[in-house]
Amino acid sequence: MDTEQAPLRVVIVDDEAMVRMALRLVVDGEPDLVVVGEAVDGDSAITVVARQRPDVVLMDVRMPGRDGLSATEEILAAPSPPGILVLTTFDTDEMVLGALRAGALGFVLKDTPPPRILAAVRAVAAGEPALSPAATARLITAATGPESSDARRTSRETARGRLSTLTEREAQTARAIAEGLSNTGVARRLDVTVATVKAHTSSMLAKLGVENRVQIALLVRDAEG
Repeated sequence: MDTEQAPLRVVIVDDEAMVRMALRLVVDGEPDLVVVGEAVDGDSAITVVARQRPDVVLMDVRMPGRDGLSATEEILAAPSPPGILVLTTFDTDEMVLGALRAGALGFVLKDTPPPRILAAVRAVAAGEPALSPAATARLITAATGPESSDARRTSRETARGRLSTLTEREAQTARAIAEGLSNTGVARRLDVTVATVKAHTSSMLAKLGVENRVQIALLVRDAEG
């Protein structure tokens, strides 16, 4: 019996042909990855993703016509959506937070070495967050930087209200996720099985109305801000 696992299916979205070609060469050079489609803007990305049903989408942000953030939100609203890995030249606070709040699981700059991009693709396919060091720094800065007290208070109260729907165990899981722990790390901290952590996470996604672990972490950060 052949137990070989099928390669992860990837769609590349970028308005620059040379960028798409370079990414295709990098991705297709891996035995466990395969590019199944390309798109040049947000609208065509939605169409290609619906047709090809990829595991991961490498999504540019700034493109003529519909941008990548808007396309990400619509793609993730569909049943059984792929993981979204934003791959862009820009790493502003607004860009990083916008991508993560839209539901992207990862944010990587285009000048990231190919091995790290490939590692990010695999992480996102597994449902794990993948942030470049630059993006992580931007996220921390945005989370801790100056903001009007009223805006911060409103954000904090909203996040706390949403998190209040969680059980005590789910809340403990959420805090561990916000600290960057993997499922295995959360399981060890809470002395439960990985399957239990996954069950808690699935329940939290439904209760909080979010798409992934990154958005859970952002809510926890907002609640503590």
